Amino acid sequence: MFMTPGAVVLGWIRGLLAILVVVGAVWLLSTWYKRLPETEVKHVTGDQQRQTADDRVTGNGAVAVIERKLSPVERISSFRPGMDRETAMLLGGVFLVLWTFAGRFLRVSLWFSKTGEKKPQLPPGSVQRLSQLNGAELHVESRGPTDAPTVILTHGWSLSGEEWAYLQQHWGDRFRTVVWDLPGLGKSTQPTNRDFSLENLARSLRTVIDGASTGPVILVGHSIGGMIILTFCKLFPELIGSRVTKLVLIHTTYTNPLRTMMLSGLATALQKPLIEPLLYLQIALSLLVRVLNLMSYWNGSIHSSARQNGFAGTQSRSQVDFVASYYPVDSPAVLARGALGMLGYDATTALASINVPVFVIGAQEDPITLVQASQTIQASVPQGDLWTLQPAKHFGLIEYHKEVAERIATFCKAATTV
Repeated sequence: MFMTPGAVVLGWIRGLLAILVVVGAVWLLSTWYKRLPETEVKHVTGDQQRQTADDRVTGNGAVAVIERKLSPVERISSFRPGMDRETAMLLGGVFLVLWTFAGRFLRVSLWFSKTGEKKPQLPPGSVQRLSQLNGAELHVESRGPTDAPTVILTHGWSLSGEEWAYLQQHWGDRFRTVVWDLPGLGKSTQPTNRDFSLENLARSLRTVIDGASTGPVILVGHSIGGMIILTFCKLFPELIGSRVTKLVLIHTTYTNPLRTMMLSGLATALQKPLIEPLLYLQIALSLLVRVLNLMSYWNGSIHSSARQNGFAGTQSRSQVDFVASYYPVDSPAVLARGALGMLGYDATTALASINVPVFVIGAQEDPITLVQASQTIQASVPQGDLWTLQPAKHFGLIEYHKEVAERIATFCKAATTV
């Protein structure tokens, strides 16, 4: 849920700032170039006097003045830097060009992130392609012994099933893990009817459960993944306790995410007049937004947003880049339709009827999903247990992957029987 309904405003601001940086670079460099001399004047004598089509010879006698038009390369090479306006323009233009294409390497805030902690490279899993009636084809990967407890992992919005590699590396053969890419993300195709409502995504989860396992399963979801699981419980209550034995809900909410984010009052007030129109505009201008997203990745502004909203300070640079790297790859239209689908989400009435153990993981400083949302879920389900990561934000499961993996493993091992 990194691309949330509330984040669309910041996304457009980042895109417009990226355009302004490019415009500023072009203006500074073009103005600097226009100020360079266009011609070269020489004084020659005697048989040195020569004239080309681009030269104008004046004077008479032994001395002549030759005015020659300079080529673009000659104009640039003739420049000599100094403490002047032209030098300032050149340096400013070059800096803005570097910021546009390599700003992610120049941001001081990222220098202080620790090195290492790259995304784990897992061995190849067993791949399935599951088709749905709505035209979507889901990419599903399974790893681990077939006789181990089956854990189905649903990732956050704008990411893919690779998000779970951080946790899977710690589980070894303790579980049979099933990861899948949500429709339109990763290697899954989007539905032909372009329906990204939470109900339709929950039906996709039902397809994964039926196609990947014949026995009981444990459902684990991060962000929108948790929202999908709660919607699944609402749509298919008969499967809770029979096919589904336990739930793990990480940094997620039970209602419209605008109501459980930081500055929720302002966000909900802006939903109709600003946020929804911007999401529809993102769909209409998907190609342009894709270019802006790529520029936001190059200049590092999306890295700063990911670090500020997702991590609490012990993250690695590669973890931040892992989250940010999806931004220029995902379809802006898909992300916007999914965000619109979240606006109609509400699983409040389903919480009290979930008759299986639920492990809720919140993050104390999460601005995208306030910890109060996790507390409400835990208090509303009959068998709820809450663990609050601190300090942590929306990607606490990545920043503290070892601790999160062990706590989930302990919880799941105690819940493998129906």
